[in-house]
Amino acid sequence: MPNPKYAPEEPICAIATALAPAALGIVRCSGKNCVELVSHVFSRPKALLEAAGNTLVYGWIVDRTAQNVPARKTQGNAEATDHTNDPASNATNDADIKIDEVMVSIYRAPKSFTGEEMVEICCHGGPGVVLAIHALLLNTGFRQAERGEFTFRAFINGKADLTKAEAVQEIISSRTGESRSRAAGRLAGNLFEEIDGIKRLITDTLGAIEVEIEYPEDEETIADSFNKADLEKAAARLCELSASWQGEKLYQDGARVVLCGRTNAGKSSLFNAILKEERSIVSDIEGTTRDWIESWVNIDGIPVRLFDTAGLRDTKDVIEAHGVELTHSLLEDADIILYLEDSRFGLNADDLVFLKSCMQPVIFVWNKSDMVEKEPSLSSQIKLEMPLLKKEVRISAKKGMGFKELFAAIGEVLTSGLPTERAQAGLGSARQKAAVEEALESVHHALRTANEDYSLDAVVQDLEEALNSLGEITGEVTADDVLGSIFSRFCVGK
Repeated sequence: MPNPKYAPEEPICAIATALAPAALGIVRCSGKNCVELVSHVFSRPKALLEAAGNTLVYGWIVDRTAQNVPARKTQGNAEATDHTNDPASNATNDADIKIDEVMVSIYRAPKSFTGEEMVEICCHGGPGVVLAIHALLLNTGFRQAERGEFTFRAFINGKADLTKAEAVQEIISSRTGESRSRAAGRLAGNLFEEIDGIKRLITDTLGAIEVEIEYPEDEETIADSFNKADLEKAAARLCELSASWQGEKLYQDGARVVLCGRTNAGKSSLFNAILKEERSIVSDIEGTTRDWIESWVNIDGIPVRLFDTAGLRDTKDVIEAHGVELTHSLLEDADIILYLEDSRFGLNADDLVFLKSCMQPVIFVWNKSDMVEKEPSLSSQIKLEMPLLKKEVRISAKKGMGFKELFAAIGEVLTSGLPTERAQAGLGSARQKAAVEEALESVHHALRTANEDYSLDAVVQDLEEALNSLGEITGEVTADDVLGSIFSRFCVGK
């Protein structure tokens, strides 16, 4: 590994929960003899050492490192044996410094997340408590875990392939229920199973070709020497997997949606209404919003990074003018522009100039539609002059009208061109996408090679390259630098 601190079996520990006031905190340990090491700082060492896997043991975390006290006496002043520092004893010295009352989870190898002996200490969630326990473990013989080291150990011990390991990080980073659900499918193994099924198709074809090489018959052409049906099925399934990445990426990374329009169109009111909290200042005074503000929201399961921006207008106010410049800068990277217009006033020449120059998809939003008798609408001529206009909706940000239609329009534009139905298995990273593309190219080349009557050895080489590419996805064939890149993105407790 590029990281020399990744040492399998060496006892490691890390704080697995956020360092913030909470009801509970967890300190996680893994490695050889980790139960014995934890017993040195536990009030009931014997109970801990004798505990079976997948069980809980109640007790206290205690600090004995500074203790050097005489043996305790019985009431009759007879000297009593001091078992405080004996791991086989359940005794606790009165002078031991109690850190916290805890529940300790015991996991015996290989039935644990890492495949090693594991201990998880569940304590009260105050940062001071969690840090004290963590520091005590480091002084007892544990090493601080590196980023992703627990998941890395699960991988090298055969408890998870790379698709499942990457899915762990996806779940941690997920922003909506839909993105979490898709990652959970990969964690459950649906991507691994799909890759494995494709590999079987290729392997079966490869076996048939190798038999033909060893025991040739008198076919007229190379193309007739084996059945290409399995390879064609493999190519079709690889194409579906490759196409799945665009949609999966949308649910992982989210989309940038920028609210813009003239001053007082109601952008800040809409921003607050979508967030259901007062984040932007709302005022009848033009130019109130002078800088952009952003927040993540869930729109039909898609994580959306929503931006409220300064109103578009010419102004002599230096600060407001700078805010308008920032708005134009944000628009360049937007996935969707929500252009708000006050239904009472309609479009003017400046609106048309801006909308015709837009280089990103536009959803035109008529706001304050509750304040007009007749629903406003863009003319057919204007729509023709706006090639990137995707939808036109009517809302009232103040009264919460039309939000369902607005969210549906945003979801429809963002998912346009993506598969309408969610696939059973989808790719979870750009690394997986690149490997699938390489495998697909090798399979296509194998089919072309066979059809063009090249030697069977050339087909075999293509298929072996396809298997190697698929092996990189699950981790059967993976370079050290790839592993380092994957696990370095994890948090320390994972």
